[in-house]
Amino acid sequence: MDDSSSSLSDQSSSSSWRRCLFNDYWDLSWGLIFAALSVFWHFYGNIILSSISAAVGISFISLTVSKVAEVLAHRLKEPYGTYVITISSVTVEILLLFIILLKSTGTDSFTIQETVKGTIIAAVLVDINVLLGLSVFLGGLSFKEQAHNEDSSRSYTIILFVTGVILLIPSILQLNDRPEEVILQASTLIAILLAIFYLAILIFQTRTHIHFFQPTFRSRILAIKKKQNREEESDYFFEKVSTPINLLVIFSLIALVGIMAEVMAQDGLELLNQMSIPPLVGGLLIAIVAVAPELFTAIKAAKNDEMQRVVNIAMGACTISILITVPILFALAKISGIDFILDFSLLEIGVFLASVILSMRTTEDGETNYLQGLAHIILFIAYLIIIGLF
Repeated sequence: MDDSSSSLSDQSSSSSWRRCLFNDYWDLSWGLIFAALSVFWHFYGNIILSSISAAVGISFISLTVSKVAEVLAHRLKEPYGTYVITISSVTVEILLLFIILLKSTGTDSFTIQETVKGTIIAAVLVDINVLLGLSVFLGGLSFKEQAHNEDSSRSYTIILFVTGVILLIPSILQLNDRPEEVILQASTLIAILLAIFYLAILIFQTRTHIHFFQPTFRSRILAIKKKQNREEESDYFFEKVSTPINLLVIFSLIALVGIMAEVMAQDGLELLNQMSIPPLVGGLLIAIVAVAPELFTAIKAAKNDEMQRVVNIAMGACTISILITVPILFALAKISGIDFILDFSLLEIGVFLASVILSMRTTEDGETNYLQGLAHIILFIAYLIIIGLF
């Protein structure tokens, strides 16, 4: 009788453990499964399944990174909290793009570099039009109007507009038939200029004008209530462990993403070439994989009426994605002996600037509604039509 009770208890414990693993930590569980599948299919030689498995695995693991970063974010004040989320996601993007860029030493160098540049711009377009647009749209359906600190959105749009104009320089030089050496020199100066610009922005955001990026009174009240509920009800493991352990978890998961990024860079690029997919489309697909975790976090924030967090995540991610990704990738390419020319196409920069101008109009008064979110989504769909027929 005792043995039977013990057996039933063990079975119940095992079932409870599996239920906890796939209910509470489903993103991490599936991420590890698809990571193993991507490596298996890579060595088996099936580039289709290995590429799909790597992309799905990166999305799931990146979502876990985002959730752990969100735990850290709640322990910090804005804008530091959102900064943790965006910088962890952009780290994944940089790692993924650098591994892809390392493949640009052969005959496909031009196509691979175009894919990398397309991914950089596509990540910004997804952040502004899909992440911000969809969050504002869904939040607007739930709350009609949502408030945020207009100083933050105004600052971000000014930064992004200036950055877009700066990135036009190599394309203008190319239109004037300037030698490649001149365009490469211009790219070097632009990378340095963007890095300096970001250092100034970092001081502005975290030292002199922190209040620009802090939430409205209503958002602060909701955040306090949410924190109290989380402390009372949450059994999430990462909520209970210390900050250093959470940071170690984030870095370990990013290392795992690096392994899948290697598979995706090798097999995914070969698959894109076999299917004759244009670099712009390939860059967009990679960008969606990289930006997915931020998208889930922003939508969740919008449904909780935390529009300030949405603005900080979406527009902060755009800022970091351009002002950190471009200089770091350029520097890493230089160290690796790769000439990475920052000649983004006029189409990419044009849609980028149009998106920034639209975001200026939709966020200028500190209130958003679902129609403004829909406008961003429509603009992005128009871009998809263009690149699909380009």
